[in-house]
Amino acid sequence: MKFFPHYQTSVLTILGTAATAATAQNIVDLSTAKWTVSNPVYNISVPGSVPSQVHLDLYREGIIPDPYFGLGDFELRWVTYENWTYEAPLHGLDSSSEASTWLLFNGLDTFTSIEVCGQHVASTNNQFRQYYFEISSILSTCSSDPTLSINFGSAVNISAAIASEPGQETWPNDGVEGLFEFPNRQFIRKEQSDFGWDWGPAFAPAGIWQPAYVIQLADSEIYVRNTLLDIYREGQLNNLPPDQSASWVLNASLDVIGNIPSSAELKIEILDINNSTVADGSLGNITTSGSTITGSVAIDGEACQLWWPKGLGPQNLYYFKISVVDGSKTLASVTKRSGFRTIVLNMTPISASQLAQGIAPGNNWHFEINGHEFYAKGSNFIPPDAFWPRVTQERMEQLFQSVVDGNQNMLRVWASGAYTPDFIYDIADEMGVLLWSEFEFGDALYPVGQDFLDNVREEADYNVRRVNHHPSLALWAGGNELENLELPEAEAADPNNTRWVNEYEKLFLDVLVPAVFGNTKSISYIPSSTTNGYLELNFSLPVPIIERYNNETPGSIYGDTDHYDYDSTVAFNLSSYPVGRFANEFGFHSMPSLQTWQQAVSPEDLHFNSSVIQLRNHHYPAGGPFTDNFANSSKGMGEMTIAAEMYYPTPYHSDSIANFSAWCHTTQIFQADFYRSQITYYRRGSGLPERQLGSLYWQLEDIWQAPTWAGIEYDGRWKVLHYIAKDIYQPVIIASYWNYTTGDLTAYVTSDLWTPASGSATFAWYGYDGSLLAPPSTVDFTVGALNTTQVFAGSTSTLPFDLRHAVMKMNITAAGALPNTDETRVFKHEYYFHDLLLGEASLVDPGLTLSYSEESGNFTVEATSGVAAWVWLDIPAGTLGNFEENGFWLVPSDGPREIGFTLKSDESGGKWVKGVTIGSLWNNTLP
Repeated sequence: MKFFPHYQTSVLTILGTAATAATAQNIVDLSTAKWTVSNPVYNISVPGSVPSQVHLDLYREGIIPDPYFGLGDFELRWVTYENWTYEAPLHGLDSSSEASTWLLFNGLDTFTSIEVCGQHVASTNNQFRQYYFEISSILSTCSSDPTLSINFGSAVNISAAIASEPGQETWPNDGVEGLFEFPNRQFIRKEQSDFGWDWGPAFAPAGIWQPAYVIQLADSEIYVRNTLLDIYREGQLNNLPPDQSASWVLNASLDVIGNIPSSAELKIEILDINNSTVADGSLGNITTSGSTITGSVAIDGEACQLWWPKGLGPQNLYYFKISVVDGSKTLASVTKRSGFRTIVLNMTPISASQLAQGIAPGNNWHFEINGHEFYAKGSNFIPPDAFWPRVTQERMEQLFQSVVDGNQNMLRVWASGAYTPDFIYDIADEMGVLLWSEFEFGDALYPVGQDFLDNVREEADYNVRRVNHHPSLALWAGGNELENLELPEAEAADPNNTRWVNEYEKLFLDVLVPAVFGNTKSISYIPSSTTNGYLELNFSLPVPIIERYNNETPGSIYGDTDHYDYDSTVAFNLSSYPVGRFANEFGFHSMPSLQTWQQAVSPEDLHFNSSVIQLRNHHYPAGGPFTDNFANSSKGMGEMTIAAEMYYPTPYHSDSIANFSAWCHTTQIFQADFYRSQITYYRRGSGLPERQLGSLYWQLEDIWQAPTWAGIEYDGRWKVLHYIAKDIYQPVIIASYWNYTTGDLTAYVTSDLWTPASGSATFAWYGYDGSLLAPPSTVDFTVGALNTTQVFAGSTSTLPFDLRHAVMKMNITAAGALPNTDETRVFKHEYYFHDLLLGEASLVDPGLTLSYSEESGNFTVEATSGVAAWVWLDIPAGTLGNFEENGFWLVPSDGPREIGFTLKSDESGGKWVKGVTIGSLWNNTLP
């Protein structure tokens, strides 16, 4: 098989999503059917739609208000407690006995009873499975035009009934279920965050949430319902770095509806962006098992251009057209867009050569792309909406553009949402964003009855096969915070009982490991998002992974970390941060902007302690969800208030709306400040004994308009956090590290380039009036590949001036090359060190000025009379876009600074420019 060079695609091509061409006699897209959704208790019957969910259809028809407005999260729970029926006539079907007819559902949420012509077809109980049912015999007995009816049961009621069944699984205490609003979510296979989370609402919706079809086939016809495409290096084994000089192996496996002839073969054609063939041939080792046909072929590795994450190389993509043929007849074909890459989570023991480099003993825990270590920079992706049918491609393209604009190369697709749709992986493939993906289990222990395990096995097998072809897929994890929170909780409550670890392993090793390792050799697996990795990896065993758990050697470092501490008094105490090989989540919550609050809250409720604002904050204390008072909702509000008042000037404005806006903004500043401290700490660890090679903060985006950990608000507006993350995720940075107990102050330059970079660092102390307090100093440096180097050491206890009235500006300029390029680039970065308590600093009016150039589309800002702390350019409501930088500091000696702006949407007809404002911390207490 001969391959020729392929060039990167520049636009997302839907062909690669799941384009199936089959010779099916008749395929009816059920989105075109005339649906009704009804409930007899409330005497409701309105037009429905597919894909959709009940809340969305009721809202569209005016039965309920916008679920996201006000306290809809609580006031619309009557919808959640009811059963709903979707019904539609099935027109245009062939009723002849020669055709077999099937219903195909890619997603039913969640408990259904399905009828055709009044006859029971099947029941379903898993939101994440693909279901297909033959209805040929039922159709043959229909006395009139067939009608499809799907009754959806209340997931909240059904989960409660399952939990109360005699002999049902119980656990030693309630702490093994992270309870937010509705209980018992762990008993059912539905999006776990539908039952509430500390950053989201609890609507627990129901409906046909993914595409659905009626498929009619003649005896000799087949329809491809799912496809596995696995591209890996010859000899590769999961979780182990492969030989990068080995040939590629392509394994293709098609799941079909219909009968596969024993003489069927698989052919493959590899296409470029212009759909021109660059290689073709036949697959060998053909096997047919039931409704699946599988084959493989070896490919010359020299002929393939590699796919790389953003910032590490080009995103080379190909189209793979796989056809099922029988002699000269093509029975079906499917086209998938994919790429050639290896991605491994390396958890091997630290080698002798690594020890010689000063790396602490223990085990590795980092990702390698195409054989190269790299620093994973990014955040955690949660469900972008409580109602998945309104998550559009356009909206996700905009979100992922913010990801790459923010210098991020990896997202952790958090467990307890829903398995990510293919179109989102398509976007990630094209934009170069790696997706650490997780099975939908989180913050709970789960039942291990045979029915539950069999259900999960079907779910896992379907989704692993569905998404494996995407080069952006970086990892499968069993679930979220299982080994570091839920399992220890059970073991502490019931010590010396091996039941809990045995049940944990039954699900997350015995079921999920075969789902991954049995389908693909190209992807690594870990049972829990936070884990110390394996004690042993032995592929001669039925389940190759033997967990380490807490079998640790003192002085050694294992695994990844997560970190949450809502005691803001220690937020900037570096010793409070964990030391590990990788940080998979960490954070603190903040309020969204005034502009975002105005989308969901009435004007009279726009104040910090209004009941509506408080009740939209679901960050409850450890003890349970909202009941009949506001006490629980005050926890998160109190934590944000304490942090804002401790570190920054207390907002005070005579105008209540302005005051509310200032409070919201100050909570965002603390959040961004806290994350910057942690990210720089973790990045510096790349050159310290822990050899720390990744930081993914919690969380990327919002599911609704509320106080959350997000850096991007529900409509796409960037919080201060996303700007600061963009700044601190640059390839080469400088940052300060302060032990405020001893006064010791250091600064390090950190680089994630793959070759050394050289440059100079400049340090200058300023008073807040802009005066230079000491002559600037300059230090030359060279920082190694994926490394850090110290460029400053001093003590704040020996300064000749009061730190409360001073700030040190640090600048670097360095020359180096981005990975996979020979071109030398110049990297610049600035960082400001100051006393933590800016509320006690001698801030002065910095004399900020702002102007706009219509010719360039850029803004120009300047501080004319003092140091401006946390400069913020704000855009008015109705406009969406982001500045090139924001949340920065300025000193008068900087002179004018030009800042670009990217406009994404505008409802003002261009008048938004006049509504842009500028401010800094000094503005917090203005009238």
